[in-house]
Amino acid sequence: IMGNKAGWLTLYSGVAGGADVILLPEIPYDINRVAETVEARANSKKPFSILAVAEGAMSVEESKMKKKEREAYRASLPYDCISKHIAAQLQELVGVEARSVVPGGSPSAYDRVLSTQFGVHAAQLIRDEHYGVTVALKGNKIVHNDLKDIAGVPKPVPMDDPVVVTARNMGINMGD
Repeated sequence: IMGNKAGWLTLYSGVAGGADVILLPEIPYDINRVAETVEARANSKKPFSILAVAEGAMSVEESKMKKKEREAYRASLPYDCISKHIAAQLQELVGVEARSVVPGGSPSAYDRVLSTQFGVHAAQLIRDEHYGVTVALKGNKIVHNDLKDIAGVPKPVPMDDPVVVTARNMGINMGD
């Protein structure tokens, strides 16, 4: 799931989609802890496990590497995304079939309305010759932010975020 530096989309998708494991860039994962969850589910006759994996999720070992080292390691893997690597590891560790699926699908009515609102707001900014901004949703209001204030500034998921707390309280394995 999109989220190279911040796991917001993965966190919300995982909770909403009933994931058993959610792996975020902010929390280096231990593949053995993930395997324990998958194996426990398999042993209790649960026919599947759902993992929500952010594209920036990294193992504890990778988190100790320098950026260039980590990039070289990822490039050396025979997989085009981290979720396929994790699926292969789980298949080997637990002995269950593991598949990686990149989510997609048709936009919902909400998605269509929101994108139309974004487009109208962006057109109004252009009409008013207000450049150097990006359109965003804050709460339930369409706003814009100066690019200089947000470009290159990741907004990581804090570990005390209510949705992280909810996920943990639901028994979702966060990889740690």
